[in-house]
Amino acid sequence: MNITRLQFSGFRNLEDSFIEPCEGVNIIYGDNAQGKTNLLECIWLFTGGHSFRGAKHRELVNFESENAAIKMNFYSQERDQYSTIDIINGKREVTVNGVKKSSPAEMIGKFCAIVFSPEHLTLIKSGPGERRKFIDGAICQIKPGYAALLARYNQTLNQRNALLKEIRRQSELRDTLSIWSERLAYLGAHICFERINYMNKLKINAEKFHDGISRGTESFDIKYSSTWGYKDHTKIEEIQNSLFKYLDEGYKTDFQNGVTSYGPHRDDIDIFINQKKARTYSSQGQQRSAVLSLKLAEAEILRSSICEKPVILLDDVLSELDAYRQDYLINEIKGWQVFITCCEPYAINEMLSGKSFRLINGKIAEKKEKI
Repeated sequence: MNITRLQFSGFRNLEDSFIEPCEGVNIIYGDNAQGKTNLLECIWLFTGGHSFRGAKHRELVNFESENAAIKMNFYSQERDQYSTIDIINGKREVTVNGVKKSSPAEMIGKFCAIVFSPEHLTLIKSGPGERRKFIDGAICQIKPGYAALLARYNQTLNQRNALLKEIRRQSELRDTLSIWSERLAYLGAHICFERINYMNKLKINAEKFHDGISRGTESFDIKYSSTWGYKDHTKIEEIQNSLFKYLDEGYKTDFQNGVTSYGPHRDDIDIFINQKKARTYSSQGQQRSAVLSLKLAEAEILRSSICEKPVILLDDVLSELDAYRQDYLINEIKGWQVFITCCEPYAINEMLSGKSFRLINGKIAEKKEKI
């Protein structure tokens, strides 16, 4: 899977233009606030998702324009394809190969990409919610039904929490709590099962990428951390029984707090570098390397699922990395189409092959290619 042409008009601060990237590494460079991330955002929208920066549709349109339009030509599923996105009155209208789609979500699976941005460093720096969000989002890309499973779990969790509060006023409702605990354990077990299976794949691939990024000088590991005593269960029934036991026996704590204390909504993923927790003991560069390893591992798992390599988008990735780690990202990720944004033009000199695009005030000011 690779992009052959990206055309844009009225989008953010980008001057109406186009780029024709190569199949390998493409570096987009320039000073801060020149529009580099906007180019990656253009590409990401074709995955069917929202802006990875959390922007609303109307915020994607240039202040001087009423609407925005982007068109992408890409090779996927062994054929040339094209898609257009028009942003009109704060809404996205999408066509694929000339056929209008009812929703941007219909692009999901037709074009795939993985994005890293500085905000993803919250995977390590922030609380467990960000790490659960990362794992769940990655699973949704390869198993769309997983999103519905999460929704059912959260709905059941809310109902159980509401019952916990209601029991304070009507104690006779206590006997119905086990019904909701059973339902929550059933759904939670399926979520944990999917997470653990995904993490097993993630661990293997992330270790490989981190070994390359660190030139073999660091070890990498991730582990699933639960609030309910998960101990390497391999069957859904085992997970379900274990979780139900904690829910059933821990009702007094739940009753006092008015919330459910155990389950996948409270679980975490521990990330280790050199056998130490990355959040506490790792440097900024090590943390960035760890997140990059996870994102590249996500790309590899997606490749195995869709039998095509997704496009890799790396925003402001080179800062806080030493020369060896930068060289790996620029020159050692073979066989993938990669887009890297950076401020430093010296990255162009280190690139052995690929294309570079210089942005000045949203204008493609210079294009170069190394063969």
